[in-house]
Amino acid sequence: MALKMGEKRVKAAQDLLAKYTGTAMPALALKDNKDNKWEPVGEENLYAIVKEPGGYMIALCDSKGIAKAIAQWFAEDTKNQIVEKMKSEQKMQEYFGKLSLPI
Repeated sequence: MALKMGEKRVKAAQDLLAKYTGTAMPALALKDNKDNKWEPVGEENLYAIVKEPGGYMIALCDSKGIAKAIAQWFAEDTKNQIVEKMKSEQKMQEYFGKLSLPI
């Protein structure tokens, strides 16, 4: 049940991010809790930015920093345009903590 709920949230985040970036990949549907039980990722959507030598990656994550969808690599000006559009249209806020990405 947790996986189905997590997959639904990942799909919604992937579709939302793709709306702004043109394409997005799914990330993590489940997170481990302190009791070592798997839970679905959170419902909330925050954006996070990762800077790498090849450009910027944009991720949508929950409030715990679990990435639900990612899109990569963007030049700085393109990244700024995408972020401004998400902030103005979705009232989305930035996540500043440690980001959990699929590897």
